[in-house]
Amino acid sequence: MKLSVSTLGMPGDKLDRAIEVAVGHGCQGLELRLHPDTGVHAGLSRDERAAARKAVESAGLEISALAGYVRVCEPGPDEPLVDALLADLRLAADLGAPGVRVFPRGGDPAVGARRLQAVSGTARELGLRVLVETHDLMATGAKVAELLDAAGSPDTTGALWDLLHPWRHGEAPADTLSALGSHLAYVQVKDAVSANDSTPVPMWSGSVPLDECGELLQSAGYDGWVSLEWERTWYPQVAPVEDILPGAAEWVRRYQP
Repeated sequence: MKLSVSTLGMPGDKLDRAIEVAVGHGCQGLELRLHPDTGVHAGLSRDERAAARKAVESAGLEISALAGYVRVCEPGPDEPLVDALLADLRLAADLGAPGVRVFPRGGDPAVGARRLQAVSGTARELGLRVLVETHDLMATGAKVAELLDAAGSPDTTGALWDLLHPWRHGEAPADTLSALGSHLAYVQVKDAVSANDSTPVPMWSGSVPLDECGELLQSAGYDGWVSLEWERTWYPQVAPVEDILPGAAEWVRRYQP
């Protein structure tokens, strides 16, 4: 496994500070949240994209993914969502990221499948994948797998398993992993108070079954990216991400396949 850290845990910090944190805590990658606050978004100029890529690569890091906010299953017209996702994919190509995270935000897999198919040609040309997170109305592995099966584009799509959400929606980790199967392409790790209180807490101090998830991934031979998604942007009262990264690094070391 390769350890990354999401810039969601560094509200107000720009790319240079995120790079400093990642390098200082032994990360191999950065997961870049796409938002004006982070300084990384689809509105960057060509020169700004080149400078950002150079800064990350010069520090010896990779961009593990771009954390986008396109809602692939959201009701409404396809065109605005497809255009937004295409823009994020082109940004990923310019920055050297292997894929873009999206949310479902709707419950109809046929809607999301249609939009994933609409971008598959561009994604294939760029050598990228759209990573659908286990989140909101498709929080379980079973639901995300249903969407990705309907899309029928395994070379340009994948599943992002956020360890918190399927579990808090009642899906056992073994069932999540089984459902995702070959779709699994990315993992976000975190701990939280309980299934009913998603306030972030340091690794192994909450209720998320981290060891069970780690053992399952180890047994499955998972060797891809694991990103610490420390949600300090949404919970400003929690500790800085620097305090949490050592626990995430220990989790990755413990469950290397």
